[in-house]
Amino acid sequence: MTLLEIRELTKYFGGLAAINQLNLEVLESEILGLIGPNGAGKTTLFNIISGFYQPDSGQVMFKSAEINKLEPHEIARLGIGRNFQTPTLFMWSTVFDNVCIGFHMTCKAGVLREFLHTPLACQEDQMVKQRANEILEFMGLGELKNELAGNLPHGLQRVLGVSIALASNPTLLLLDEPVTGMTSQETLNMVGLIGQIRDKGITIVLVEHDMKAVMSLCDRIAVLNFGQKIAEGLPAEIRQNKEVIEAYLGREEA
Repeated sequence: MTLLEIRELTKYFGGLAAINQLNLEVLESEILGLIGPNGAGKTTLFNIISGFYQPDSGQVMFKSAEINKLEPHEIARLGIGRNFQTPTLFMWSTVFDNVCIGFHMTCKAGVLREFLHTPLACQEDQMVKQRANEILEFMGLGELKNELAGNLPHGLQRVLGVSIALASNPTLLLLDEPVTGMTSQETLNMVGLIGQIRDKGITIVLVEHDMKAVMSLCDRIAVLNFGQKIAEGLPAEIRQNKEVIEAYLGREEA
């Protein structure tokens, strides 16, 4: 069943089409890989889906409802979470507090009720603390919850970024280069975590340049080049696609 649908989506920056008449479907409970060379439009697409950019034309449909005119916080509340290429962490706050902040988008108590410590605000505060601990344990950061985020090594900061995205309780999770800059062991750990996240019923769209990670994780792969989709299919099909090889994976040496 289709969870997210991109319809004839176009986004210009000046005279350059970063996304050009793109059509794409994301199915429930799958991991869809989105690959392509730098500048292909992958992060621009993520920014449109999550409400940071408005498209010039076309639609983004989530659970059959158009969302491309909504604000980022409204889209997050509908169930779309994301991380970012560069971890956006509160470096001088603890790992635990960073995840708690991630719940802000979905809490219903409101600022005034929190200030007055109403029963609803207190109840949500307890829920947030419990869920934050659960997420950190699941992501392997439980023993580091009192550590400052800025003291974590790069790989664990990226794990924390995904943990914060999970705090929004997403149905769909957009992961933008989650293993970039990681060691081989850190990459292996993150690949395992992403698989476990999908096993919890969360649909994932993954942008990544590490082809080994992409091929091992993804159920399907879509390939962008100059804002257009040039291929889509199973990992084995993409690996053998001549147009993809020339555009992105590199020409085979004679």
